Amino acid sequence: MKIIKLFLRFSIAIGFLSASADRLGMWAKEYSAWGNWDSFLEYTKVLNPWVPNSLIPTIAIIATGAEVNFAIFLLIGFKTELFAKLSGILLLIFALSMTFSIGIKSVFDYSVFTASAAAFALSLLKEKYLEVDTLIQKDKLKEKNENH
Repeated sequence: MKIIKLFLRFSIAIGFLSASADRLGMWAKEYSAWGNWDSFLEYTKVLNPWVPNSLIPTIAIIATGAEVNFAIFLLIGFKTELFAKLSGILLLIFALSMTFSIGIKSVFDYSVFTASAAAFALSLLKEKYLEVDTLIQKDKLKEKNENH
């Protein structure tokens, strides 16, 4: 179970980081989906046609910021259950936006519902393994024992 949890943490985190790197132009063109921020803004508009154009950059920044932060916290294992749930919610919102704006096939092709389900499953795995949370928990127990 420990290796499965680690695999889920890293898979979700690396997926977020790869997508964020792509929209920031860090992937070579032959591997890129967006390639730059402007293309990502256009895609964000496609997925959110009901949102005013003036808010599209804000949505893109929030989504990218969330993905980068969630990825970092999942990689280091900080509040894993919380950030796994938040990742599941973010991916589910993305999947639903894709479904209602461009159709369900792309959601299935890119396994967005699967990624969301994986994040929610990760949030249910309580045993800690290679997580900062373990160190924090040990420090709190040590402090508690010293104070009593």
